[in-house]
Amino acid sequence: MKTRFSSLVTLKKSTMKKSERAVQSANADLNSAVMALEISKNSLNSIDTPQSGIMNDFLASRRLLDSGRDLIKHNQEWTEYAKNQVTLVKEQLKIDMVEYEKFKYLDLQEIKKIIKKQKMLEAKELDEVALMTHARKNNNLNADN
Repeated sequence: MKTRFSSLVTLKKSTMKKSERAVQSANADLNSAVMALEISKNSLNSIDTPQSGIMNDFLASRRLLDSGRDLIKHNQEWTEYAKNQVTLVKEQLKIDMVEYEKFKYLDLQEIKKIIKKQKMLEAKELDEVALMTHARKNNNLNADN
């Protein structure tokens, strides 16, 4: 049954679904960031530092360690950013869900009003039919006497 809120309910539902997809996307980004952080930590731990040799080997090892640490720092920042994004989109989803439920409730109340009005009209029509039938019956009884 269409009411004045039906189109708003449809709009709010699509907005809510869009927010749900955004939450899923943000969670996927967070998982990627956490995975990248773990990989970068494992790769830093797997770097072997030379115990002896030429100076270039030591310098190359040091650059590799510095690069690994920078990558870990970058991935930590990415993970924090992704966590913040998940929080933001979850809050937006909550707001969108409340809006959807509010208009869905208003739509339901409007439908109840329409149904109540239809029932009253139907009852009124039935009363009129009953009165006409009763009046016709009385006219027929009076005509017979």
